[in-house]
Amino acid sequence: MKEIRRQLRQRRKSIDNPTRKKAGENILHQCQKNGLFRSAKHIGIFTPNDGEIETSSTITFLTNHGYFVYLPILVGEKLKFSKIGNHFRKNKFGIDEPIFTPLLGAHQMDLILMPLVGFDKNKNRLGMGGGFYDKTLSFQSKRMNYRVPKLFGLAFDCQEVDHLDSKPWDVPVDGIVTPTRFLK
Repeated sequence: MKEIRRQLRQRRKSIDNPTRKKAGENILHQCQKNGLFRSAKHIGIFTPNDGEIETSSTITFLTNHGYFVYLPILVGEKLKFSKIGNHFRKNKFGIDEPIFTPLLGAHQMDLILMPLVGFDKNKNRLGMGGGFYDKTLSFQSKRMNYRVPKLFGLAFDCQEVDHLDSKPWDVPVDGIVTPTRFLK
């Protein structure tokens, strides 16, 4: 798994900036076309790090259309979500986190758009390896019926692999959004 993670990270890092920007715009289009924001008001999203898909178009759209937009904040081994503000600091991984805004739990989000390193056609998601999203969202496994928040991974098409093994601690996503596809 370590080798596939390394290869996929290298693959997404090799994408040039114009392609990255266009892919981010296409991600927003896929989300809109498939009604992803329709029943959401509080949306967790990420700012790209380590070659992740661009999210600035989506963040701008959501902010301009009255959604409450939150970024993940690392708190120990789990994530909380903080409303986007004007002030940021870097966490231990060098990722910008909002400061001076209240922290909310993942269970208070309607929708969480997550980064990923790789995915397969069965919507299995490969993360960076720290398990932060899986630990944060572990409460999902105790819910039998309708789940909130809805969970979607955002990725470049080139991050798809034939098959990923799912581990017992992996929290399944509801879908994967790429610049050209919406897997649900």
